[in-house]
Amino acid sequence: MALDCDVLIVGGGPVGVTLALLLQDEGASVIVAEQAADIYPLPRAAHIDHEIVRVFQRIGVADEVMASSRCADRYDFLTAAGEVLMSFDTGAGPGPSGWPASNMIHQPSIEAALRLRLATKPRAELRSGWTFGAMRADDEGVAADFSTADGEQTLKARYLVGCDGARSAVRDVTGIVFDDLQFDEPWLVIDTIVHDAARLPRANLQICDPARPTTCVLMGEGRHRWEFMLLPGETAEQVVDDAFIADLLRPWEVEGAVTLERKAVYRFHALIARDWRQGRVLLAGDAAHQMPPFAGQGLCSGIRDAANVSWKLGAIIRGEAAESLLDTYQTEREPNVRAIIDMALMMGRTVCITDPPAAAARDAAMLGQRQRGGGPGGGLSYPPISAGRILVGSAAAGEYFPQPWSRQEGQPLRLDDVLGGGPWLIGRSPRAGGAHPGLRLACLAEPELAPFADDLAGWLDRRGAAAVLVRPDRYVFGTGEADDLARAWMS
Repeated sequence: MALDCDVLIVGGGPVGVTLALLLQDEGASVIVAEQAADIYPLPRAAHIDHEIVRVFQRIGVADEVMASSRCADRYDFLTAAGEVLMSFDTGAGPGPSGWPASNMIHQPSIEAALRLRLATKPRAELRSGWTFGAMRADDEGVAADFSTADGEQTLKARYLVGCDGARSAVRDVTGIVFDDLQFDEPWLVIDTIVHDAARLPRANLQICDPARPTTCVLMGEGRHRWEFMLLPGETAEQVVDDAFIADLLRPWEVEGAVTLERKAVYRFHALIARDWRQGRVLLAGDAAHQMPPFAGQGLCSGIRDAANVSWKLGAIIRGEAAESLLDTYQTEREPNVRAIIDMALMMGRTVCITDPPAAAARDAAMLGQRQRGGGPGGGLSYPPISAGRILVGSAAAGEYFPQPWSRQEGQPLRLDDVLGGGPWLIGRSPRAGGAHPGLRLACLAEPELAPFADDLAGWLDRRGAAAVLVRPDRYVFGTGEADDLARAWMS
């Protein structure tokens, strides 16, 4: 079939547009088809971590994203009386990428920055007002039908990626079903514009009050969010009434300090698609997995999907890899997503106890654990890649590779900006790995790596390695001798 693009992305939210930007940097041609005419103007996702900002750095929007974000260094779970059940250190200082570890966001601002960037790219385009209807796939590609203002349209591509959210039409058409992890709770979400920040909490909070489990979190600059669990017998129509909301906010004493921007009732789910790929059709983001918001990793997980699958599609499209490389997508990503969902479920099940005796028992047990120096809390971390496109058995294979920072003439200097995209082979020897097409060879003695040489040498020393091969998504392929790593990567 004659193709309109290499990759067709259904869904123009932050995951879909990020994937498009990553793919076009891989040399692929991309069309993003989005049903809505414009960006949804109100807040939705609340949080991104340092790893996601590094992805945004790669596609050139990190500074714009951080301009509307706020760092959050603590996440506390409190009893109704204000005692700490568990506390997570979410962002004291930079994360391994060098960016702040935990960042509260304004999603419309992020989407605007992503779309502005997309508009500058020659091999990628966004088509708004395109509603996906059906598709047909064969060994050569995928043909997808859309309803548009100009009538029915069909687009043909080598691959199609459904980034079309929780109600994914792409997922429905493929017949892919969810595994239900048995969490389903209705919550009222209230977003506000802040006029007096001094009257608001400075940490992210979960109030584990059986009378009304409540969330109170920072959002992007100038905004704040509350979430209230619906109690038995309450309806969505009842709880979105302004008078009802005023009663919910009264104990927080924020009258005059905030004004209401958005109110909506959501059902917090825990779901994972059984298959993230069906031939030339793939799923990413909420189309592939949904999680309760308590760990703040919903959008993060979708962006990680995009970072993982983009370089694999790019390598296949360039003829550098077999299509079987896509078999590693779900293999690598699903264990991480499941671990995040497990954490979110632990948090949610801690918060969502409305039976007073059960809540009292929870409080006694968790407070006792804290007094003994145990129980959940501390830093938040999730498992590395354990199987897939990594050199299993080598030190640090599957780990996230850090990004050292330095300064040059008063401006930040970051490793990724110096080495650029694609895979890297970083070694101690000037002749590390020989010459290999598409593989960036970097020696610690190179003048441009001088600002980072001590950090990189220390990383290699701690793993007893002469060299490291870093994948394009900045996860470690493997460590060892440079020539061996290059051969393993190219095989």
